[in-house]
Amino acid sequence: MITLEKISKIYPPNVQGLRDINLKIDHGEFVSIVGQSGAGKTTLAKLLIAEERPTRGRIDIGGWDITRIPGRDVPFLRRQIGVVFQDFKLLPKKTVYENVAFALEVASMSGRRIRDIVPQVLKIVGLEEKARRFPHQLSGGEQQRVVIARALVHRPKVLLADEPTGNLDTLNAREIIDLLLKINSFGTTIVLVTHNREVVNALRRRVITLDGGMVVSDQAEGKYLLPV
Repeated sequence: MITLEKISKIYPPNVQGLRDINLKIDHGEFVSIVGQSGAGKTTLAKLLIAEERPTRGRIDIGGWDITRIPGRDVPFLRRQIGVVFQDFKLLPKKTVYENVAFALEVASMSGRRIRDIVPQVLKIVGLEEKARRFPHQLSGGEQQRVVIARALVHRPKVLLADEPTGNLDTLNAREIIDLLLKINSFGTTIVLVTHNREVVNALRRRVITLDGGMVVSDQAEGKYLLPV
């Protein structure tokens, strides 16, 4: 599903972001990528969605070499990889329904398809009864559920969640992780980028640890071993 071969990223003038990363993530896996600040987690996430390009190496997602993907194909790639960030980036003057529908509108989806898809994803994230509310009327956990719904509208094969619980309390964080597990049970590959030790250790799933831009540990049922 996702293969990284000898991936390095160097920022000017000579800052090593990633160094010789070799990884393979299979279809349907739930993988946590952990590490201290500056370990390379965010850089890796940006490479997976072609927000940045590697200095060296090759990234293959679903048989598609995205290392030198043309700019015109990047929007298509990002429909294959749903993305959830720590900051919600919801449109404040649009309802929950409209925020989710907007992701389909910009992809020129027909109104009929939008009316079919949006209720489905809102039901998955448990917000079907709050479709007409605005972001300021929701809790932080509910706002993050809207973001996840928006990421699901194109039925991506991979969901990349970069610090999705960073702004949430323990209870809401647990609910978001439970939702990601639910989505994973449908067959969607989940890549969770986080520094939350409690979340990672409770999952008992594969844990890839970065330090200094390198993979220092890859455990099938791992824990967050580095100091926070």
